[in-house]
Amino acid sequence: MARVSSASAERIAEFAADFEKSKKQRGYVPNSWLTLARRPKVFRAIQTLREAVMADAGEVPTALRLMVAEVASNAAGCRYCTAHNAENVVERGKVPEEKLHALWQFQTSPLFTAAERAALSLALAAGGCPPSATDAHFDELKKHFSEDASIEIVSVISFFGWLNRWNDTLATQLEEHPLEFARKHLTASGWNPGVHAK
Repeated sequence: MARVSSASAERIAEFAADFEKSKKQRGYVPNSWLTLARRPKVFRAIQTLREAVMADAGEVPTALRLMVAEVASNAAGCRYCTAHNAENVVERGKVPEEKLHALWQFQTSPLFTAAERAALSLALAAGGCPPSATDAHFDELKKHFSEDASIEIVSVISFFGWLNRWNDTLATQLEEHPLEFARKHLTASGWNPGVHAK
Protein backbone atom coordinates (compact mmCIF):
# COMPACT_ATOMS: atom_id res chain seq x y z
CA MET A 1 0.00 0.00 0.00
CA ALA A 2 1.31 3.44 -0.93
CA ARG A 3 2.54 5.45 2.05
CA VAL A 4 1.16 8.78 0.79
CA SER A 5 -2.15 9.38 -0.96
CA SER A 6 -2.51 10.89 -4.42
CA ALA A 7 -2.79 14.63 -4.95
CA SER A 8 -6.17 16.29 -4.60
CA ALA A 9 -8.54 16.37 -7.57
CA GLU A 10 -7.81 20.09 -7.88
CA ARG A 11 -4.05 19.50 -8.14
CA ILE A 12 -4.57 16.64 -10.57
CA ALA A 13 -6.77 18.90 -12.73
CA GLU A 14 -3.84 21.32 -12.90
CA PHE A 15 -1.91 18.68 -14.86
CA ALA A 16 -4.81 17.39 -16.96
CA ALA A 17 -2.92 17.79 -20.25
CA ASP A 18 0.07 15.78 -18.95
CA PHE A 19 -2.17 13.07 -17.57
CA GLU A 20 -4.23 12.86 -20.76
CA LYS A 21 -1.07 12.51 -22.85
CA SER A 22 0.09 9.67 -20.60
CA LYS A 23 -3.28 7.92 -20.91
CA LYS A 24 -3.02 8.09 -24.72
CA GLN A 25 0.58 6.84 -24.79
CA ARG A 26 0.49 4.23 -22.03
CA GLY A 27 -3.19 3.66 -21.28
CA TYR A 28 -2.79 4.89 -17.70
CA VAL A 29 -1.30 7.64 -15.55
CA PRO A 30 1.67 6.46 -13.46
CA ASN A 31 0.89 6.41 -9.76
CA SER A 32 4.20 8.17 -9.16
CA TRP A 33 2.82 11.17 -11.06
CA LEU A 34 -0.23 11.23 -8.79
CA THR A 35 1.94 11.69 -5.71
CA LEU A 36 4.38 14.03 -7.46
CA ALA A 37 1.42 16.28 -8.29
CA ARG A 38 1.12 17.08 -4.56
CA ARG A 39 4.13 19.35 -5.18
CA PRO A 40 3.42 21.11 -8.49
CA LYS A 41 6.89 22.63 -8.85
CA VAL A 42 8.50 19.25 -8.26
CA PHE A 43 6.13 17.60 -10.75
CA ARG A 44 6.98 20.21 -13.42
CA ALA A 45 10.71 19.98 -12.69
CA ILE A 46 10.68 16.19 -12.99
CA GLN A 47 8.70 16.35 -16.25
CA THR A 48 11.18 18.88 -17.66
CA LEU A 49 14.13 16.77 -16.54
CA ARG A 50 12.55 13.58 -17.93
CA GLU A 51 12.11 15.30 -21.29
CA ALA A 52 15.72 16.50 -21.30
CA VAL A 53 17.17 13.16 -20.20
CA MET A 54 14.94 10.62 -21.93
CA ALA A 55 13.25 12.30 -24.89
CA ASP A 56 15.81 14.83 -26.12
CA ALA A 57 17.50 13.46 -29.23
CA GLY A 58 21.15 13.10 -28.30
CA GLU A 59 23.93 10.75 -29.36
CA VAL A 60 22.77 7.78 -27.29
CA PRO A 61 19.96 5.82 -28.96
CA THR A 62 16.61 5.66 -27.15
CA ALA A 63 16.82 1.88 -26.79
CA LEU A 64 20.17 2.10 -25.00
CA ARG A 65 18.96 4.91 -22.73
CA LEU A 66 16.03 2.73 -21.71
CA MET A 67 18.27 -0.28 -21.09
CA VAL A 68 20.58 1.90 -18.98
CA ALA A 69 17.54 3.02 -16.97
CA GLU A 70 16.50 -0.60 -16.47
CA VAL A 71 19.93 -1.78 -15.31
CA ALA A 72 20.45 1.24 -13.02
CA SER A 73 17.01 0.81 -11.43
CA ASN A 74 17.61 -2.89 -10.92
CA ALA A 75 20.97 -2.12 -9.28
CA ALA A 76 19.14 0.30 -6.96
CA GLY A 77 16.54 -2.37 -6.18
CA CYS A 78 13.52 -0.33 -7.30
CA ARG A 79 10.92 -2.83 -8.53
CA TYR A 80 8.51 -0.05 -9.55
CA CYS A 81 11.00 1.52 -11.94
CA THR A 82 12.31 -1.81 -13.25
CA ALA A 83 8.75 -2.82 -14.20
CA HIS A 84 8.16 0.47 -16.01
CA ASN A 85 11.57 0.51 -17.65
CA ALA A 86 11.29 -3.08 -18.90
CA GLU A 87 7.97 -2.26 -20.51
CA ASN A 88 9.50 0.86 -22.08
CA VAL A 89 12.56 -1.05 -23.35
CA VAL A 90 10.27 -3.24 -25.47
CA GLU A 91 7.44 -0.84 -26.31
CA ARG A 92 9.27 2.48 -26.75
CA GLY A 93 12.79 1.25 -27.40
CA LYS A 94 11.64 -1.46 -29.82
CA VAL A 95 14.11 -3.87 -28.24
CA PRO A 96 13.18 -7.50 -28.94
CA GLU A 97 11.85 -9.42 -25.94
CA GLU A 98 14.73 -11.87 -26.32
CA LYS A 99 17.19 -9.05 -25.66
CA LEU A 100 15.21 -7.81 -22.65
CA HIS A 101 15.31 -11.35 -21.22
CA ALA A 102 19.09 -11.43 -21.76
CA LEU A 103 19.64 -7.99 -20.18
CA TRP A 104 20.90 -9.48 -16.90
CA GLN A 105 23.54 -11.37 -18.86
CA PHE A 106 24.55 -8.33 -20.94
CA GLN A 107 28.24 -8.86 -20.16
CA THR A 108 28.32 -12.25 -21.88
CA SER A 109 25.28 -12.33 -24.17
CA PRO A 110 26.06 -12.06 -27.90
CA LEU A 111 22.94 -9.88 -28.23
CA PHE A 112 24.82 -6.86 -26.84
CA THR A 113 27.49 -4.80 -28.55
CA ALA A 114 30.70 -3.72 -26.86
CA ALA A 115 29.33 -0.18 -26.67
CA GLU A 116 26.13 -1.37 -24.98
CA ARG A 117 28.16 -3.44 -22.53
CA ALA A 118 30.24 -0.39 -21.60
CA ALA A 119 27.15 1.74 -20.94
CA LEU A 120 25.32 -1.02 -19.06
CA SER A 121 28.38 -1.84 -16.94
CA LEU A 122 28.48 1.78 -15.81
CA ALA A 123 24.72 1.71 -15.13
CA LEU A 124 25.13 -1.38 -12.96
CA ALA A 125 28.04 0.13 -11.00
CA ALA A 126 26.62 3.65 -10.67
CA GLY A 127 23.04 2.55 -9.99
CA GLY A 128 23.85 0.87 -6.70
CA CYS A 129 24.15 2.63 -3.36
CA PRO A 130 26.84 3.62 -2.84
CA PRO A 131 27.84 3.90 -6.50
CA SER A 132 30.91 1.85 -7.45
CA ALA A 133 31.81 3.50 -10.76
CA THR A 134 35.53 3.63 -11.48
CA ASP A 135 37.91 5.23 -13.95
CA ALA A 136 37.94 1.91 -15.77
CA HIS A 137 34.23 2.29 -16.56
CA PHE A 138 34.92 5.64 -18.21
CA ASP A 139 37.99 4.33 -20.02
CA GLU A 140 35.73 1.71 -21.59
CA LEU A 141 33.02 4.27 -22.40
CA LYS A 142 35.58 6.45 -24.20
CA LYS A 143 36.23 3.62 -26.65
CA HIS A 144 32.64 3.90 -27.88
CA PHE A 145 31.16 7.26 -26.89
CA SER A 146 32.02 10.94 -26.87
CA GLU A 147 32.16 12.75 -23.55
CA ASP A 148 28.80 14.34 -24.38
CA ALA A 149 27.30 10.89 -24.87
CA SER A 150 28.87 9.77 -21.57
CA ILE A 151 27.08 12.68 -19.88
CA GLU A 152 23.81 11.50 -21.48
CA ILE A 153 24.34 8.04 -19.99
CA VAL A 154 25.18 9.42 -16.54
CA SER A 155 22.12 11.69 -16.80
CA VAL A 156 19.87 8.65 -17.27
CA ILE A 157 21.47 6.86 -14.31
CA SER A 158 21.15 9.96 -12.11
CA PHE A 159 17.57 10.72 -13.13
CA PHE A 160 16.48 7.21 -12.26
CA GLY A 161 18.41 7.39 -9.00
CA TRP A 162 15.97 10.14 -7.96
CA LEU A 163 12.94 8.21 -9.19
CA ASN A 164 14.15 4.98 -7.54
CA ARG A 165 14.37 6.72 -4.16
CA TRP A 166 10.97 8.41 -4.64
CA ASN A 167 9.09 5.25 -5.56
CA ASP A 168 10.78 2.89 -3.10
CA THR A 169 10.42 5.32 -0.20
CA LEU A 170 6.74 5.96 -0.91
CA ALA A 171 6.02 2.31 -1.86
CA THR A 172 4.34 3.55 -5.03
CA GLN A 173 1.85 0.94 -6.19
CA LEU A 174 2.43 -0.58 -9.61
CA GLU A 175 -0.27 -0.05 -12.19
CA GLU A 176 -1.81 -3.15 -13.75
CA HIS A 177 -0.10 -2.99 -17.16
CA PRO A 178 3.55 -2.68 -16.04
CA LEU A 179 2.89 -5.13 -13.21
CA GLU A 180 1.65 -7.79 -15.62
CA PHE A 181 4.44 -7.02 -18.09
CA ALA A 182 7.07 -7.45 -15.36
CA ARG A 183 5.49 -10.66 -14.09
CA LYS A 184 5.60 -12.07 -17.60
CA HIS A 185 9.10 -10.90 -18.56
CA LEU A 186 11.13 -10.34 -15.38
CA THR A 187 10.05 -13.01 -12.89
CA ALA A 188 12.48 -15.56 -14.35
CA SER A 189 15.31 -13.13 -13.51
CA GLY A 190 14.22 -12.92 -9.88
CA TRP A 191 12.00 -9.83 -10.09
CA ASN A 192 9.11 -9.49 -7.69
CA PRO A 193 6.93 -6.44 -6.99
CA GLY A 194 7.96 -6.12 -3.35
CA VAL A 195 6.33 -3.13 -1.65
CA HIS A 196 4.87 -2.00 -4.97
CA ALA A 197 2.12 -4.64 -5.14
CA LYS A 198 -1.39 -3.93 -3.92
